[in-house]
Amino acid sequence: MYRLASVDSSGRIRARAIIGALGWGPGVRLDIRHGAGAIVVRRDPRGVFTVTGQGHLSLPTAVRHWCGLGAEERVLLTAEPAANLLVVYPPGLLDEMVAHAERAVLGSDDA
Repeated sequence: MYRLASVDSSGRIRARAIIGALGWGPGVRLDIRHGAGAIVVRRDPRGVFTVTGQGHLSLPTAVRHWCGLGAEERVLLTAEPAANLLVVYPPGLLDEMVAHAERAVLGSDDA
């Protein structure tokens, strides 16, 4: 499952449909980490982060800084409900992924 969403100035992502598809309701505990330029979110009963009371995901400031994610930027969300996993792809990483794919498709020597 894929969705585009905006990150507000507080780091909230309003994506109830994808959060709901994962079965994550308000108060569900989460582990949020940075990995390879993306943000990896997993359901974890020991997690220190939670889904907000409104059913939104709130990304910690440190994680947003690690991947260069600013306020009001749009991100790509990919969910894997069977694995209780959500990956947040910031614009910078998406740019790199698309450029790499274009080089491969166009047969550039840099691919």
